[in-house]
Amino acid sequence: MASATVLALTLAACGGGSGDGDGGSDGPVTWMAMLHTPTTPEKDGVIETALEEYTGTEFEVQWVPDASKEEKMNAALASGELADIVSLTQGDSTTVRTALTSGMFWDVEDYLADFPNLSQIDPVTLENARIDGELYGVPFQKIKARYGVVVRQDWLDNLGLEVPHTIEDLAQVADAFAHDDPDGNGKDDTTGFYDREESFKVGFRSLSGYFGAGSQFEVTDDGQVVPAFTTDAFKEAMEWYRGVYEDGGVNQEFVTVQKQNQQDGIAQGKGGIVVTGLFEAKNYMALAESADPETPMKWALVNDITYQDVPRRILTDTGGGMGGWLAIPKSEVKTEDELLKVLGFIDKLMDEEAFDLMTNGVEGEHYELDADGVVTVTDQTAWEQEVQPYSSSRPSETVTTYKSTSPYVDEGNELMAENEEYVITNPAQSLTSETYDSRWSTIEQQVNDAYNQYITGATEMSDYEATIESLRGQGLDQISEEFTAAYAEVNG
Repeated sequence: MASATVLALTLAACGGGSGDGDGGSDGPVTWMAMLHTPTTPEKDGVIETALEEYTGTEFEVQWVPDASKEEKMNAALASGELADIVSLTQGDSTTVRTALTSGMFWDVEDYLADFPNLSQIDPVTLENARIDGELYGVPFQKIKARYGVVVRQDWLDNLGLEVPHTIEDLAQVADAFAHDDPDGNGKDDTTGFYDREESFKVGFRSLSGYFGAGSQFEVTDDGQVVPAFTTDAFKEAMEWYRGVYEDGGVNQEFVTVQKQNQQDGIAQGKGGIVVTGLFEAKNYMALAESADPETPMKWALVNDITYQDVPRRILTDTGGGMGGWLAIPKSEVKTEDELLKVLGFIDKLMDEEAFDLMTNGVEGEHYELDADGVVTVTDQTAWEQEVQPYSSSRPSETVTTYKSTSPYVDEGNELMAENEEYVITNPAQSLTSETYDSRWSTIEQQVNDAYNQYITGATEMSDYEATIESLRGQGLDQISEEFTAAYAEVNG
């Protein structure tokens, strides 16, 4: 396992990774990167070789299996046994954030301007990557807002309905899907929204944004940082969703539905509205077609739902486009010259040529490109073994967008890009609160439970509000106070 973990293959960093710092100047760049595939790529394989040739940098990757990343990264941070580049993808981990602010890693902010790609990192992503105003690594760049609402287009057509673009229209469609036999089978076996147990944190959270609620936290007019679930907009969204639920427009058992169950249910035609990533329509289609190649399923992708006079908006689902940090330890990269070498390597990985290698592989070997620029993987097995591990390690997912054989993918990419203009991020993400670190998970779980009880009709809004009030003395108010003070200091 240890030798496999040290296999080279993706993109690495500068320095030996042995703690002596010599690799920064004359050895291969080493990189602790997350592995999202069952096996590591072959050492000196086609992608590694091509990337080394393109970047002009020899590198080695120390692969950390994603399933055990928390344990392994915590141990590495505690021991100081690190590589020149360390992929820290757990942005909300107290251990990671403490390590970043401890002085172990370079603050890279002042060096980004020296590189063509690093200097162009989106300001919103940079802001969400800072911790109390400091940038302790190159942020992994992601699409800022991937969510929207996907609606069964064939059901709309069957019922003579238009694609919804307002909350009011969405409620009407949910009602029709629940009661008007949208699939025409003569049975009462469909609903509108098909939700899952993570509703509070995922689907409903995104819905609440249309009502004006913030992304986990928000800043009030008087500069207070407060949890979004305490606001009037969030509670108004809850009241609306409970009404849809009571009407049968939400699957009644959603509090027990796992993600895979949700996907299967949607593919089986149990529900016709999903608040989810705009890329999911392709996956629903694939599941449905695997069961019935002649399925009538069609989807409308909607990214512009609005509510009354609330301006168009969409909450980020990717931490404001920030998927963690490519952090550079001072123990391995000891000098500014070595730091610049590492940053130069990361910068080159953001060129289109390197991005293509890490995304698609080698043309003619892993994929082909037609006259319209559509990318088609020609050897799925080789791609999964040789290319896919690199894909999850790309410093940026937004370098370019390739055309797909699936119209749903192309449409989803277009709408997600359009979301950028309307994205709402979490103002507390880049701030520190000790009380948040120690108590938030417990507080959030209690609010989650209160949300489920209210939506399903077991309690009333007064009970939900009573839960919030009881939590104020258990750290909720202290969290707001600490975030408010940190926000004022950073933005003062």
